[in-house]
Amino acid sequence: MERLPLEKKVLSENDRLAAGLRARFREHGILCFNLISSPGSGKTSLLERTLESLPQNERVGILTGDIQTDNDARRLARFGFPVKQITTGGTCHLDARMIERGLEGWRLLDIDLLLIENVGNLVCPASYDLGEAAKIVVLSVTEGEDKPLKYPSIFFKAKLLVLNKVDLLPYVPFDIDAAEENARCIHPGMDIVRVSCTTGDGIQPWLAWLEQRRHLQLAARAESVVPERARAALR
Repeated sequence: MERLPLEKKVLSENDRLAAGLRARFREHGILCFNLISSPGSGKTSLLERTLESLPQNERVGILTGDIQTDNDARRLARFGFPVKQITTGGTCHLDARMIERGLEGWRLLDIDLLLIENVGNLVCPASYDLGEAAKIVVLSVTEGEDKPLKYPSIFFKAKLLVLNKVDLLPYVPFDIDAAEENARCIHPGMDIVRVSCTTGDGIQPWLAWLEQRRHLQLAARAESVVPERARAALR
């Protein structure tokens, strides 16, 4: 009988912490993305391709979550960017408090882009705000094209769908057009990119999407500064 009130209390506390994270990210000009998928969809491979494509002077930080092991962090650390593993010890998602702890010891002034790789799960991570600017859902062609219909919450909340492992399309019974149609049935305004982390196809459109979001963030910050200066002038 107490399950629902307890769940609401947990999510309410998480939302409070996430709002604090979002304010900190805004204050330091950090653009944060939360990558969510089923296990094995290729989030880590996508981050590997992303990091190897970025100049070494890019100010990028990565937090990667898993129930056990630091395997993903070790894979990503070889690109020279700051990476930290968050081991949940059984919890099937990251929450805002885990992100707060993960950021401890990092100078936020040195980060422009924060990429969070969530625990492999399409259900629980959808409910937890991490202070991100956008959730990104990754779906591989080795899964079913009906995943958006089965797990609508994350597809509704995500700004971008990355359809991964498209190099395998000739070998698997996956209807990619149906997958996109199902995703847009849940979220009509969703952006979609098709990617193969094996061949590199689609990586440039993915990077272009990230860059576009950075430009949008800079434009929004510039617009917010002007009214503040106007108010200051009237004081």
